[in-house]
Amino acid sequence: MASLTLTPWLLAVGILPTAAQYTPPLALEGIPLALTLLVVGALSMGFLKGLDWLRKRDADKEAQQIIGRAEVEAASRRKEAAIEAREMALQEKANVEKENEETRRVLHERERKLDKQEDGIGHRQEQLQKQEKMVETNQRRLSEKIEDAEQRQKELDDLLDLERQTMYQLSGLNPEDAEKRLLDRLEKELVREQGALIMKYEKEAAEKCQAKGKELLITSIQRFAASHTAESTTSTVDIPNDEMKGRIIGREGRNIRALEKATGVDVIIDDTPGVVIVSAFDPVRREIARISLNKLIADGRIHPTRIEECVAETEKEIDGEIRKHGEEAMQEAQVFGLHTRVVELLGRLKYRTSYSQNVLRHSIEVAFITGMLAEEMGMDGELARRAGLLHDIGKAADHDLEGGHPKIGADLLKRFGEGPEVVHAALGHHDDLRPDMPYTVICAAADACSASRPGARRETLDRYIKRMQELETIASNFDGVRQAFAIQAGREVRVIASARDTTDESAAKICRDIAQAFEAQLTYPGEIKVTLIRETRVTETAH
Repeated sequence: MASLTLTPWLLAVGILPTAAQYTPPLALEGIPLALTLLVVGALSMGFLKGLDWLRKRDADKEAQQIIGRAEVEAASRRKEAAIEAREMALQEKANVEKENEETRRVLHERERKLDKQEDGIGHRQEQLQKQEKMVETNQRRLSEKIEDAEQRQKELDDLLDLERQTMYQLSGLNPEDAEKRLLDRLEKELVREQGALIMKYEKEAAEKCQAKGKELLITSIQRFAASHTAESTTSTVDIPNDEMKGRIIGREGRNIRALEKATGVDVIIDDTPGVVIVSAFDPVRREIARISLNKLIADGRIHPTRIEECVAETEKEIDGEIRKHGEEAMQEAQVFGLHTRVVELLGRLKYRTSYSQNVLRHSIEVAFITGMLAEEMGMDGELARRAGLLHDIGKAADHDLEGGHPKIGADLLKRFGEGPEVVHAALGHHDDLRPDMPYTVICAAADACSASRPGARRETLDRYIKRMQELETIASNFDGVRQAFAIQAGREVRVIASARDTTDESAAKICRDIAQAFEAQLTYPGEIKVTLIRETRVTETAH
């Protein structure tokens, strides 16, 4: 089977010839083919076994070589490992020695510090022992002094008791009466000294406050340079001739009626040459009528239709002028972010006067003075200018709404989103309520400065005389006041007090009460100074 199986392989590699290639030898021509094949298979088997033996021998040699190389390599590896282990052991030994050296150094350092601390402790212990000895010595001396002081205090108490008993015997008073009399005398002396101290400190505080207030006001007013003559609006219209009066009146008065109906004013035409008077409680309407009348006089066409057209045109112009004046005032005072309605109300103040003082110029002046006062005091100057500019905004609407201009202004400002400081300044700048906010006080002071400076306001003679009489009457009604005189145009009241009916303490109270009565009972621009004089006059006649 083996020979039959290998035969094709032998044929393929050329060991056995193929049937075509095979040529039997001449000597075997008579031998059958099967025998020949058998011989050839046996030879092939022998050859294969020889080949296997050769291969096995080569494999054994190669295995022995691999084993030899492996043994050599293993021996080399063992040597390298031994060398590495020796090196690692040396390195580890060096590290351990280094650590031991560092540990010895640290221990030596600690030992040195401990020796130093022990020396310090020993020195301190010596000092403590010395201090303990000193304390013991001082305590002993103090005990001796205390005993001496107690002995002297006892002797003093004995002397005081003896003196007290002697005084009781000489005065004939028992201890309770003597104590009561002494306390009464001390109480009178304390009351007298208390009044003197109160007057002294009140005087010093008043002088300091007055000096500081004057300094702030003078500095702020000097920083703000404004004209000293207030602008005043007018309600008179100049005409070229008296014939124009007839044209203004018109046939059966139709022109003047049309003008009064369109503008809501009273046109007064009297015998005054060259002048027509326009009268109205609303300053804006009065200004519209004045401008319209000037246009009609310049145009020459005066009839009801033209009057209505001219008044309508003037109303549009005035509305634009009002917004322009409001924006200019806002820019001049450096106050921004106002509501549109507030700007219009601010512009209307251009046509409003108070004691002949233009309210818009007054508001701008108060804004600057308020801002500078606030800056001098370290407060918000921008907020103060805003409060000063809008403090009289109610005067632009007081003809249309009920109430005084402080309340109207506060309501309007609150409605249009202004802050509480600005609203409170508008409401309380005339001292109608307690000034809880500092900006209200500053605004009131600036308002008084602007209103009371020379040339700012003008009053009628009757009102002036009436105010003088009220000042003198109020001051004379107080007990102890002999005479009262209003001087300096009502800016000061000189009060003469009776020296017999008053004292220095009561005179100061009377002066303060008079000033408070002025504030409660009168309305006046600026401030009023009250000066009370108390003096004793002795008169003798030589015969």
